[in-house]
Amino acid sequence: MITVVGMGAAGAAPAEGVAAGAELVVGGRRHLDAVRLPEGAERVVLGALAPALDTVAEYVAKERPVTVLASGDPGFFGIVRALAERFGARWLDVRPGVSSVAAAFARAGLPWDDAVVASAHGRDLRTAVNLCRAHPKVAVLTGPGAGPAELGAALGGDPRVLVVASALGSAQERVERVTPAEAAARDWGAAVSVVLCLDEARALGPVRTVAGPRPGPAGWALDEAEFAHRDSMITKFEVRALALARLGPRPGDLVWDVGAGSGSVAVECARLGAAVTAVEKTPDGVERVRANAAAHGVDVRVVHGAAPAALSGLDDPDAVFVGGGGRELPAIVAACARRARRAVVVAMAALDRVPAARAALLDAGLDCDGVLLQSSRLAPLPGDVTRLAATNPVFLLWGTRPRTRTEGVGQ
Repeated sequence: MITVVGMGAAGAAPAEGVAAGAELVVGGRRHLDAVRLPEGAERVVLGALAPALDTVAEYVAKERPVTVLASGDPGFFGIVRALAERFGARWLDVRPGVSSVAAAFARAGLPWDDAVVASAHGRDLRTAVNLCRAHPKVAVLTGPGAGPAELGAALGGDPRVLVVASALGSAQERVERVTPAEAAARDWGAAVSVVLCLDEARALGPVRTVAGPRPGPAGWALDEAEFAHRDSMITKFEVRALALARLGPRPGDLVWDVGAGSGSVAVECARLGAAVTAVEKTPDGVERVRANAAAHGVDVRVVHGAAPAALSGLDDPDAVFVGGGGRELPAIVAACARRARRAVVVAMAALDRVPAARAALLDAGLDCDGVLLQSSRLAPLPGDVTRLAATNPVFLLWGTRPRTRTEGVGQ
């Protein structure tokens, strides 16, 4: 049996005899120093995980007892996963402590049943950044090169407050509230464990029955009447349905809606959990996108400017929807295709613009496909009868980044 003991995050002293009976005790140096080891027990300081697991395997093979010390709740982004994968869950006796996330929210005086939790420890920070942009309450587990300074710099001018909880449970514990800009300007040292990113206006949401982030929408491809728009200048729901399917917006993604107009695509992507930047060149269009985002309770960052120039200062997206552009369309599609990580979807009413848009997708190395969408909707006629009313045909092209051989394979 491998006993896994969570320690320290809430500041409680470890129980006496926590490693009693163990012949091998594995843990971080500060955890090992905090407990009394049984006489004769081998001590392994956790550094690289693989050698430590190999040592544990030697003891398990001989059915000799092992204790592993970890921070907080070791089943929450912790060592339980690696141990269960290597030895099987039946070998584990897990005794969790309070996780650093639970401790941080307790210090902040906030409930966290509706929080999104992301780990940036040894991972790309951009996923955590996009979650912070899209959700009102996010906890980020930090790591070297992905701490409060880097998170604050990435969030820039986003209207968020960061609660930085450092060295939780120790004599050096600090809990500080700062803006992203203030976080970016500080040297936080190496003791940081968790950062809470809050949209304070929405941090106390309604009472929940399901923990975790807000459930996804019950439906999408909403009717045009769900959005404010000008003279029917809006992506129709039939087109939006296929565009969303090809964009594949999900939590942790960043999506651009270029030539946003009413922002219907931007809002739908945000409702599905993605961080969204809408680019719109007209002042009234900018206000319309903001109003539609507010009406649907989602956070959409709106950039006032004309593409492709307005795209230059934006973070690279996972997916892009291009819904306008006129004569600049080929240049806009080319700029988006060079920077999109996964997909670019282009909607056009004019047949003449299809070849240039397709060429721009192909020239950027994307696989390209498309369809002409022609739909007819039921419409009433006098005499209690119904006819079919045709909507304007729309070309939808999509370019997708070819997958590498190892992409999508668990590491």
